[in-house]
Amino acid sequence: MSGAPARSMLRSPFILTVGTVLTWFIAAFLVWPNANVLIETFFPDGSFSGRAAEKLFSSQRAMKSLGNSFLLAVALSVTVNVVGIFIVLVTHYFRIRGSRILFLGYATTFIYGGIVLAAGYKFIYGDKGIVTAFLLNVVPGLDPGWFSGFFAVLAVMTFATTTNHMLFVANALKGVDYQTIEAAKNLGASTWTILRRIVLPMLKPTLFAVTILSFLTGLGALSAPQVLGGRDFQTITPMILTFTNSPTSRDLAALLAVILGAATILMLAVMSRLEKGGTYFSVSKVSSALQKQKITNPAANIAVHAAAYLLFAVYTLPVILIVLFSFADGAAIQTGRLSVDSLTLDNYVRVLTQASGLRPFVISVIYSALAAVIAVGGLLLVARILQKHRNWVTALFEYLLHIPWILPSALLALGLIISYDHPNPLVGGAVLTGTTVILLIAFITVKIPFTLRMLKASFASVNSSLEEAAAIMGAKTLYVFRRVLLPLVLPAAAAIAALNFNSMLDDYDTAIFLAHPLVQPLGLVIKANTDGAEGVDGVASTFVYTVLLMVITGVTMYLVYGRSGRRRGSKGGKPRGPLAAPGTAAPAASPVVDVRDAQASAPVRVP
Repeated sequence: MSGAPARSMLRSPFILTVGTVLTWFIAAFLVWPNANVLIETFFPDGSFSGRAAEKLFSSQRAMKSLGNSFLLAVALSVTVNVVGIFIVLVTHYFRIRGSRILFLGYATTFIYGGIVLAAGYKFIYGDKGIVTAFLLNVVPGLDPGWFSGFFAVLAVMTFATTTNHMLFVANALKGVDYQTIEAAKNLGASTWTILRRIVLPMLKPTLFAVTILSFLTGLGALSAPQVLGGRDFQTITPMILTFTNSPTSRDLAALLAVILGAATILMLAVMSRLEKGGTYFSVSKVSSALQKQKITNPAANIAVHAAAYLLFAVYTLPVILIVLFSFADGAAIQTGRLSVDSLTLDNYVRVLTQASGLRPFVISVIYSALAAVIAVGGLLLVARILQKHRNWVTALFEYLLHIPWILPSALLALGLIISYDHPNPLVGGAVLTGTTVILLIAFITVKIPFTLRMLKASFASVNSSLEEAAAIMGAKTLYVFRRVLLPLVLPAAAAIAALNFNSMLDDYDTAIFLAHPLVQPLGLVIKANTDGAEGVDGVASTFVYTVLLMVITGVTMYLVYGRSGRRRGSKGGKPRGPLAAPGTAAPAASPVVDVRDAQASAPVRVP
């Protein structure tokens, strides 16, 4: 686009209106709420006060939660890398029998996570869980609460967050040059030496990225500590939630949220600094595709196979049992014993036909659909402007729109609560706290960075000659956007909307702070069921909800990933199924594929 059309576009009334609305949205829902948290914490009466810090340091419970959060974050960074690297190696690097089956088992975390995953593990391994009931028959003296506390939270979150490794580390591994490995073999290097000195160092940038995600996930964990932590292991975010519900302790909640945000920013800065040191790429002029390596040592081969299939059982057992017990009657769920006679469709009939069972599902669908459509629709033109016109103004807007990626969701939610629990001129004097609108705003806000990044990647993949040809023929800029660019990026926009919709269906971390008491989304209902609020029927309903969510997620993954993989396969490439596609490299010409490839910076849904 030439300079004159670009300037005319930026000066058009429509674009100025979009810029005004965007400026208001950023000020009202991204900048002011977070700034207000700082003001309420350190300047409650207009002058500086350290009262919140004094209260925090004198609260043994709050200080313990801080220590637990950092302990979990550090431990999770280690365990996730150990398990994640192992499952990537056994599915993509080593020659393991049944590696495709293993991949499907490890990839089950693609289709369920968050509060659903935490609840599933509690129903399976908790004090009244299916596996625990079986173990008590085998080991009568076993403590029924064996799966709780730090160990349970760490285990669940470890297996949940290896999704990042399956997406990003596996993709990076495919870029390793096989000629380098062959050269090392010719020089007499062992399999372990090649892995340690050549392969893993080339994966360092990606490992840095997933380590950051793992650390931040542990630091801001909410659902897993709430469901499985018990009284002895609570982290920062559950404490923020507890203090938020009490007006006299809201300053403590704000300070904890500020500490959480500061730790997040510091971690990003430190890891980014460490990542810049060193060079991590192959120096071969002509790279060749990686080939799977055989483990020559018989004992090591047996051990790796055994560990791989043991992990496969750990990953798949909750999914299998949840699906089976979703068809079980109340007696089978209570005793943990399943038989053919106990199978029934009553649970599905109750959830899908009764208002009490269907209501939370419908509420979540409405919230998720509205947020997904508004986020994508509202950012289409914004993404195009930011992608096409690079200057300090657009750069500033882009940085501000990425605030939800920098700050934890608890801080964003608390900022909205504090800022809009009284009439505020930024929203026309309305009170938003306690209404149904505030949760929708939060859903839209947290999806802005991911949506913006994906849409920018989609616009960047469009051939610029099409736009130039339309401009030469006299088409106006907005006409070109509407008739040329928009149809080309609509498949990617639909894919982004589907991913956003999918990730918000069972949201708990945001909904627990902002949901209206009478309009409870699915995540809150599932959490209540894990506490035994609805008895056996509640447990059965949660099994049904989990199966329905897995089906919806699986269909979404197929529509976004699987169909594009099959289209590439029909043109001569190797066909890939829906779960093989995430993280694989793809031609830049496909907008839908660009959505996947640019996803590396987006957090994956975890408990």
